[in-house]
Amino acid sequence: MEGLTPLHLFHKIISGFISIENGGMMSSQIFADSKKYAPSKRTGFRKYSEAGLSTYLMLAPFALLFIVFAIYPVLASLRLSFMRYNAICNPEQSPCGSVGFGNYQYLIMDDSRFHKALLNTTLYVVGSVIMGMIASLTLALALQEDTRSNRILRVIFFLPSVTSGIAIVLVWGWVFRGDDIGLLNALFSFVGLPRVEWLATPSLAIPILIFMAMWGGAGFGMVLFLAGLNSIPAMYYEAAVIDGAGPRERFRYITLPLLRPVMVYVGITGTIGAFQIFEGVYLLFPTSVGSIGGFKDMALMIVPYLYDMGFNKFRLGYASAIAWILFGIIFAISMINLKLTRSLEDLR
Repeated sequence: MEGLTPLHLFHKIISGFISIENGGMMSSQIFADSKKYAPSKRTGFRKYSEAGLSTYLMLAPFALLFIVFAIYPVLASLRLSFMRYNAICNPEQSPCGSVGFGNYQYLIMDDSRFHKALLNTTLYVVGSVIMGMIASLTLALALQEDTRSNRILRVIFFLPSVTSGIAIVLVWGWVFRGDDIGLLNALFSFVGLPRVEWLATPSLAIPILIFMAMWGGAGFGMVLFLAGLNSIPAMYYEAAVIDGAGPRERFRYITLPLLRPVMVYVGITGTIGAFQIFEGVYLLFPTSVGSIGGFKDMALMIVPYLYDMGFNKFRLGYASAIAWILFGIIFAISMINLKLTRSLEDLR
């Protein structure tokens, strides 16, 4: 300590205290950090932090509404499908109760109207999906070049996809009216041809519905196919041209294989939508006895038949069984489509 003035000695003492204090603070901070990042010993719901709990609390209103208005009705419908239920349940005139698989057995084995609805729906789904995909792909190929006129035409063809379905059906109802007020019959009368009862001819019912579906949905599929076409690298086509491939070969060996994911998506969504057709049948093909489906059920589909059973005849248990059979059909077709697509990709 020789040679140190009192001022220097005081300075060293204060510096020592500061170093000790800083070291303690750093140790405290390190200890706090180790506690922060150490694995939590809490179990169950207590292991979630306050931030995680607040997240679940914010999700709670949506989760509650989803359970009440989505999950519960689905489970209630499944339960009703095994019951005879008409919302009145008069023990003497219309008793309610469990029937087991009776609703499903009668639907599959004995219900001729359901068989007719299933046949009509199958024909409609096959026709509308295939024709819709062909129309969408044709429009996409024709309007692929990015010009001003093509952009305008894309908007025009896409407009029916975002227009009210009820409005579209009413317009087509006026076009296909059986009297002289109908647009087609007015044109036929103008050129001297006889009138046609478009909506009362059994052989024309499903083709009319297919044409309406193709006209209304081709624009949406066109947009998807345009996105798929624009994602194909141009070098593939350039290499094919150098090798001498013509337009057909380029379309068959380049465009179609690379558009397969888009085609699968358009096919599955189109199938699901086609199975759920309702507005066209309900508005264009009513019957005089208050039923749905037109003359001799020529346009009866599964969803209109479900509506007829549930809300016209109040056979709610039977209607629930129809709904679950429809769900099974759509689910099975979607899975088969996906499996076939994956198998084709594996073969490649």
